[in-house]
Amino acid sequence: MSTFRQQLKGRFATLGLIVVVLLGVLLVRLWSMQVLSGDTFAAQAEENRIRQVSIDASRGRILDAKGRPLVTNRPVMAVTVAPSILARENSDALISRLSTVIDVPVAEINKKLASYKQERLKPRVVRVDVPMSTVSYLVEHAPEFPDVAVQAAAVREYPQGSLAAHVLGYTGEISEAQLKEEKLPDFRLGDIVGKTGVEAQYNNVLQGEKGYQRLEVDSKGRVRRIVAQGEPRAGKDVVLTIDMDVQKVAEKALADALAEAHSQGYTKARAGAAVVLDVKTGGVIAMASAPSYDPTLFLGGISDEQWQKLTAKSSEYPLNNRAIMGAYPPASTFKAVTGMAALQNGVARAGSSYDCSGFWLGMGKPGKWCWKHSGHGGISFTGGIVQSCDTVFYEIGKKLFEMKGEPLQAFARSVGLGADTGIDLPGEVSGRVPDAAWKRKYNKFYPEAAAWLGGDTVNMAIGQGDLLVTPLQLASVYAAYGNSGKVMKPHVLKSVLGADSQPTLQVDPVVMHDPGIKPANLATMKHALVGVTEGGTAAGVFRGFPYTVAGKTGTAQVTKKDDFAWFACYAPAESPRYAVVVVVEQGGHGGSVAGPAARQILSKLFNVKWHPVHAVDLSR
Repeated sequence: MSTFRQQLKGRFATLGLIVVVLLGVLLVRLWSMQVLSGDTFAAQAEENRIRQVSIDASRGRILDAKGRPLVTNRPVMAVTVAPSILARENSDALISRLSTVIDVPVAEINKKLASYKQERLKPRVVRVDVPMSTVSYLVEHAPEFPDVAVQAAAVREYPQGSLAAHVLGYTGEISEAQLKEEKLPDFRLGDIVGKTGVEAQYNNVLQGEKGYQRLEVDSKGRVRRIVAQGEPRAGKDVVLTIDMDVQKVAEKALADALAEAHSQGYTKARAGAAVVLDVKTGGVIAMASAPSYDPTLFLGGISDEQWQKLTAKSSEYPLNNRAIMGAYPPASTFKAVTGMAALQNGVARAGSSYDCSGFWLGMGKPGKWCWKHSGHGGISFTGGIVQSCDTVFYEIGKKLFEMKGEPLQAFARSVGLGADTGIDLPGEVSGRVPDAAWKRKYNKFYPEAAAWLGGDTVNMAIGQGDLLVTPLQLASVYAAYGNSGKVMKPHVLKSVLGADSQPTLQVDPVVMHDPGIKPANLATMKHALVGVTEGGTAAGVFRGFPYTVAGKTGTAQVTKKDDFAWFACYAPAESPRYAVVVVVEQGGHGGSVAGPAARQILSKLFNVKWHPVHAVDLSR
C-alpha cells in the first residue's frame, strides 16, 4: 500500500506537467504574436493611435444667366465640440455652461455629440454664424472649455434674398435615404448637401472634394496632434438659364395677380406659379412659385418649430415648387391642344362652322352649358378659340371620341403631356392624360363606373374632367407651337465653370418630342391665338401692347374650390422667342387675373414700360 506522501508526489508531478504545458503554449503564442504577426499588430496599434477625419470643401456658387450671383458662400465663425468631451468627469457641467454661452439647448448639443451619423472623432458643429462677442469670450476663456473650439466656416448666402428659392433649393444634412438612393461614395451621414432644387440636382458638381486631417489620439480618443493634412478643393460654379431681372418681375407679377384676385372677391387665392421659357432652347428664364420661403432658415439646421410651420396645411406648402409639382386642370388653355388634335386628324379646319345656342345637347340629356349662356350663334373653328366657345369644343370632342385610337389623348401625349418634361430639377410630377385604360384601372372596384364614355372626352376637350397638367408642361406645349411644333427639353443649367471661370460643360438644346404638326395647322392655330389677344377673351389685357402675342385664357373649375385662373402664350407671334404661363389657384377668371400677370412679365422681356391692366374675363 502506498503512503500518503507517495500519493502527493504523483499529484505534484501531474500538476507540474500541466504547468509546463501551459507555459509552453503561452511561449509559443507570444512568439507567434511578436515574430510571425508582429507587423500586423503594429499596424493595428498605429491605426488605434491615428484617426482620419474629413474636411468639408466650400460649395460652388450658383449664378444667373448673366453671371450674377444667386447663391454664394459667406465666411462665419462656428463653435464645435469634440465627442471626447463626454469622457470628462465634469462633462455635464461643461456642456451646460457652453449651452448658456452660445444659446443652444443642452439637449441639442448632447444629441449632436451622441449621434453616430458622423465620423466618430469629427468635432460636431453645434452653432454656426456665432456673434463676435461670443467668439471673443470663448477664445479668452479657452482653458475653461476643453474640447470646444471656434473655427472659420462657410455657409450659403443669398445675395438676392429668397429670389428663385424653389429653383435654387436649400442645403441640409444628408439623410440615410438620400445617401442610399443616390449612392454617393464620398459622402457620409452628417455631411451638408443639397436637399432640393439646383442644390440637390447638381450636388456632385457644387460639393467639391473633401480634404482630410490625420490625428494622433490617446487611449481615451482625445486628440493630441495633427499628423498630416490634405486641403479640400472647392466645388465648381454653375450658371443657370434664369435671368435674375425677369425672375424678379415674374415673382412680382404673381404677387400682384394674387392681390388682384383678392380685390375681385377671390380671397382664398394664396398660391400660384409662373414659368418663362426660351422657345428655341427650352431654357427656363424664370420660374416662380407662391407662396415662397426663406432658404436661410435651413442654415445650421432648421428647428422643429420652423419645419412644422413650413409643412402645415394652413401654410399652403411653401416648399412645393408649383411650377413642376402642381398638377391642375388646364381649362380653356387646353383648347389649343384639342384644336390642334382636331386639325391634325382632319376633324376640323380653320373655316369649320358651328352653332352655339349656349346649351349643348350633342350627347343627349342632361346637356352641357357653354360659358356664355346666351350662346355665340354661328361661329367658326378660329372663332371658337378666339371667343373660347365651349360648344365648338364639345362638338370637336364628340368627333374625336367617335374616332378609333383615342386621337385626343394620343396628340396630348405627343406634345409631352402626361409625362415628365425631363427638367433638371427634382420633384417633377407627370400630370395625367386620362383614357379608357386609366379609367378602368382607377375604378377597378366600381365596374359600373369603369367605362370610358363620350362625355369623358367632351370634358377633356375643354380642359376639364380628369386631365391634369403642370404649368411647365403647358409652357412647353405653347413654346412648341412657336418652335415649328418641336417640344424642347426644358432645363435650368446653362453651363458649369472650371477654376479659371471658363465653361467646362455647356448644355445644348434637346428636342424631346416632335409630333409632326403640319405647318398649315400651326399657322391656323397661331392666327386663332393671336385673335384671342387682339379681339377675344384677352383683348382688354393686351390692348396697346406693342408686340403680337399668341395666347389663351383659361378658368378651371375645381371641386369645392374657387376657379383657378390661367393664361398661356408665346411671343412675338411672328418670330417667337418666349413662352409664358401663369396660374393662380382659386384666383377666378384667367383674363382678369392671370392675363395681366403674363403681360407684366412680357413687358420685362421686351423692355416695354409696364402699366397695371384691369380687364374683365368671363370665359371658361
